[in-house]
Amino acid sequence: MDVTLGARARAIIAGGAAAAVLIAAYAFGAAQAGRTPAAYAQAATGPAGSAGAAAKITTTGTGTAFGTPDQLVAQLGVQTHGISVTSTLGDANRAVDRIRNALRRYGVADKDLQTAGLSVQPSYAAGDGIPNGYEVSESLTARLHRLATAGDAISAAASAGGNATRINGVSLDMSSTSALLATARAAAVSDATTKARQYARAAGRTLGPVISIQEATMPPPLVFGSAAASARASVPISPGTQQLSVTVTVVFGLQ
Repeated sequence: MDVTLGARARAIIAGGAAAAVLIAAYAFGAAQAGRTPAAYAQAATGPAGSAGAAAKITTTGTGTAFGTPDQLVAQLGVQTHGISVTSTLGDANRAVDRIRNALRRYGVADKDLQTAGLSVQPSYAAGDGIPNGYEVSESLTARLHRLATAGDAISAAASAGGNATRINGVSLDMSSTSALLATARAAAVSDATTKARQYARAAGRTLGPVISIQEATMPPPLVFGSAAASARASVPISPGTQQLSVTVTVVFGLQ
């Protein structure tokens, strides 16, 4: 049987359908209004702990260790003047050979003697652009392992080279720093861990495992001196103590 609706009936049906949609939308909104922010977050990301990067904390720590130097490095040289390159260079070579021999007599091995530089330059009279001679400089690096006799060895070398001798500097260091490095590294990691534990406790978290460690080692400070050779006298050597520092950057997990 065919049913024909008039315009009035169609308007009533359409109005009822629209009202039903509005009622459904209102009911859905009211239900959502009762949900907490945590419920929204869980709905967006899934169950708690299933997404997001793990929490981390990064701290730096410094460790320091002290040791006694057991060797000395001396920067020695000679400087000669003459009217010709050949004679001036010859004088410098002979002076350096005398210095080497003096150091050898104090037990300095050839492997601890190294040529460090050579310079040949013309010299000029004041206000004159014409060379009136030549100047030769030769330098030598010597490593002395016996600190007890190092002062005497340097004095003997200076005397052997005569007035041409130049002492450009000395430094004291340690032949091995492995044990000091191990001590400084342990202290640096301990320092970083203590800081991280304090921050974690302040944030109400528990410190987790170490994720990564990066190290920066500070070179030991060197004590330099400079002097011109003069009379034969034993150079006093005081080894003192030397500091070695290590800084580490440590990344920890947080629980």
